[in-house]
Amino acid sequence: MKVHHLNCGTMRPWRAPDGLVCHVLLVETDNGLVLIDSGIGLKDVADPAGRFGAARFYVRPAFDITEAAIRQVTALGHDPREVRHIVLTHFDADHTGGLADFPWAQVHLTTTETQAALHPEGVVERGRYLASHRAHDPLIVPHTLDGGEPWRGFPHTKELTDIAAGIVMISLPGHSRGHAAIAVDAGTHWVLHVGDCFYHHGQIDGTGRAPKSLTTMERVVAADWSKVRGNHRRLTQLCAENPPDLLLVNAHDPTLLHRAQNRTTP
Repeated sequence: MKVHHLNCGTMRPWRAPDGLVCHVLLVETDNGLVLIDSGIGLKDVADPAGRFGAARFYVRPAFDITEAAIRQVTALGHDPREVRHIVLTHFDADHTGGLADFPWAQVHLTTTETQAALHPEGVVERGRYLASHRAHDPLIVPHTLDGGEPWRGFPHTKELTDIAAGIVMISLPGHSRGHAAIAVDAGTHWVLHVGDCFYHHGQIDGTGRAPKSLTTMERVVAADWSKVRGNHRRLTQLCAENPPDLLLVNAHDPTLLHRAQNRTTP
């Protein structure tokens, strides 16, 4: 499957000099197009307050209409109606903003995240799961990940064969109650999109410290901080192993996005 690495939402949090992106995968399959996450969409640009809430004052999205996934799909020469499935790492607003631009697409996420998004508990969940992102009544398909074959040491997985062979959902809760990573077979290598399991590459590759503004935000919004730290340790180990057939990316690090876009070898 051919995988395109898109930035569907530039953000400029305070004291984060490199800023953030919304790293979305566009996957070309034999059964149509698949998005992994959906970034910031057209409706967000039109209504930042109603669609992004108070968080916009901290992460400061650019709300650039040209970055919307539907515009980029068209720019790549595809009909947006070919996007039949959107697989989400989780239901935060910067990952779900583009859903309303593809109202015909099935939206896949973990059963646990579905429950959290539809029935939020506590202040953090009620703040992160905005009703405006469900107003178009998305076609949600929940997936239970308590079984399945292990994938590279991750025990709770499910291959989404109803979408296409080679797309695997992996349970990695912590950032949110039902957070998942998504692995995609790109032929010469796998792309592992770990969503918000970490914010900055320095947290797992030892090349530098993440800006404190990002790590503070990460801890404040975490559903389970101990699980977040466990995910950091597991991904640090995976990064140290550096398997040649694996490209590790996350949702918001611009360095990892640029590396993926410039990758020419497996």
